[in-house]
Amino acid sequence: MSQLRADEERLTADPLMRKVRQSVRTLDNAQVEAVVPGRADNPDNVRRVEALLGPLQFEHLFPLRAPQYTYRGLLQAIAKFPAICAAYDQADADAICRRTLATMFAHFAQETGGHNASHAIPQWRQALVHVREVGWSETSRGGYNAECSPATWQGRAWPCGKFETGEFRSYFGRGAKQLSYNYNYGPFSEAMFGTVRTLLDNPALVADTWLNLASATFFFSYPQPPKPSMLHVIDGTWQPNAKDIGNGLVPGFGVTTQIINGGIECGRPTEHAQSANRIAYFREFAAWFNVPIAGNEVLGCKGMKAFEEGGAGALAVYWEQDYSWSKRFPDGKSYACKRVSYQTPFSALREGDYALCVVANFSHVEVVDDR
Repeated sequence: MSQLRADEERLTADPLMRKVRQSVRTLDNAQVEAVVPGRADNPDNVRRVEALLGPLQFEHLFPLRAPQYTYRGLLQAIAKFPAICAAYDQADADAICRRTLATMFAHFAQETGGHNASHAIPQWRQALVHVREVGWSETSRGGYNAECSPATWQGRAWPCGKFETGEFRSYFGRGAKQLSYNYNYGPFSEAMFGTVRTLLDNPALVADTWLNLASATFFFSYPQPPKPSMLHVIDGTWQPNAKDIGNGLVPGFGVTTQIINGGIECGRPTEHAQSANRIAYFREFAAWFNVPIAGNEVLGCKGMKAFEEGGAGALAVYWEQDYSWSKRFPDGKSYACKRVSYQTPFSALREGDYALCVVANFSHVEVVDDR
């Protein structure tokens, strides 16, 4: 086992991978549950958010929100991911946090907003109206669960919960990010609780508890190769290379829309209506948070191509069997795993998954715990 741990350390030692691993670290849930507004011992990143957005301001920005979305829930969602609104050695942490909140809230307004142009409350302040995807309820069957079948590797890696009838639960959009599908609920559950079972068995928690906002901070922090994380776009860790620039992928609010819903909204010759909404909402939130918008910042994603392999965000963050021939062993097998950029059951962002990958792919080999 010590050899497997050493191999994992060696294979994840590059600077960018270390930064990404650091950005997705989480706080223990006991400490998250202790977070309440105004508490002197709240984590540093939470206190930064509190200084920029108090409970009355939260009420002002989200007056039509569903009651499941709370100010305390937002603080807990921030607390769970210490890299969000964290301190920086050589950057203005408050400025980065202001832009983070303005960006998040603009996307909330599009994803969960009331979109009622005739309402007295302007649309940019109509966010967080929906905790569940419109038209779906906790008793709904047969939706967003095609990958629940044990015949698929997703169904085996993230086994879906079932109703009493034996039918699979439906993993429709829930929460501020409208988290969908078992292959997203499973990793989110793992990040929150250390087990995939909690949210696969009880997905309603993503709607009815502070997880409705934590699902958004989870999405904000995690890369989806070849996409970088929204966090690393905003704090400058992601810097486009020639491939990205050729595809129109440059720092700015527009590229965050490409990350969240680029397949539908981006790449057209004119701005998609939903992307145009996001731009309008971002301008309002940016003004409210005193976030400067440069005249040349790309706010939309018209003409912007998708992230591709070869781009700066195409980081390999999953483990897959290394099929290469090796002279170390008589049968030529590597008895190792390698990093890949496509999703597998084993995350290179989670310590210990390398050993799980090796054991899963070379099950006839005994691994000795020599700690």
